Amino acid sequence: MAEPIRWGILGAGWIAAYVAPDIAASDGSVLAAVAARDGARAAAFAAEHGVARSYGSYRELVDDPDLDVIYIATTHGQHHEHALLALEAGKPVLVEKAFTLNAREARDVVATARARRLFCMEAMWMRFNPLVVEAQRLVSSGRIGELVNVRADYSKRFEFNPEHRLFDMSVGGGALLDLGVYPLTFAWLFLGQPDTVQAAGVLSPTGSDATAAVQWSYDSGRVAQIHTSAVRESPFGALVVGTEGWIRVDNPLHLPASMTIHTADADEVVTSELPGNGYGPEVAEVERCLRAGELESPAAPLDETVAILETIDEVRRQIGVHYPADDPTDGE
Repeated sequence: MAEPIRWGILGAGWIAAYVAPDIAASDGSVLAAVAARDGARAAAFAAEHGVARSYGSYRELVDDPDLDVIYIATTHGQHHEHALLALEAGKPVLVEKAFTLNAREARDVVATARARRLFCMEAMWMRFNPLVVEAQRLVSSGRIGELVNVRADYSKRFEFNPEHRLFDMSVGGGALLDLGVYPLTFAWLFLGQPDTVQAAGVLSPTGSDATAAVQWSYDSGRVAQIHTSAVRESPFGALVVGTEGWIRVDNPLHLPASMTIHTADADEVVTSELPGNGYGPEVAEVERCLRAGELESPAAPLDETVAILETIDEVRRQIGVHYPADDPTDGE
């Protein structure tokens, strides 16, 4: 059996706590190290999750010679800095979504990874969900005829707090980067890059996007309607419509457990339940790529990650959301 992939986790927050058990559950991986700016917090995380070593600085983590990949688990406002820190130390990276604050930062990370010939991938776990993968296969096979329209939504309700990550502009607050990246990516998986982007939104008191509604139009006549909100719930997941049927992927969109395939003949319900917290397929893809010497995953191309962020930049421009880290030309 191949030696396990040795993971380092950069950041010891809530998302790291969700992903770590699924890394540990994989026979092909081992939790080797974790780092936080607070050494005591890193040590507590290591004790809780069975991580071999803990560090009180990110530099110590990326300089650890016994790590094969670094999972960047900080908030997306920090991803650019931390991904570059790891890449410049010679470490492959899995970068939590959203990959960076904007496309300019994403291009910088991607260019660095490619120049140093290091694996790099956005942790968009929805791309590897079995039902999402199967929905793509069914559409490609012509099961619902010619593709016409995609509608997707991912919304959750958070009480307004200017210090919460969903509303704090200094860390990239807003529905789009935290929640909306899921329905935007979902629509992209079926329709690709839009020819026209139209957006409307409502801002929170801090200037973050509380709600965003986006329409993508294509010269082919296809359209996508995408919605996200950080201030109200939605029961809707996604609907993929063809000329001869439709596929409804149930909520929550990032981790669906069922979908319905409707055609003139019948309705078919397909279910899937992933073990653990649902990150297993993503972890398996990182393992596969590293062992195969692949520098990026064909299921999560870096060029698509950048292009989706370019679209989000344009949506933010249209609805008036600007981060302190944005360049004045971002989104133009």
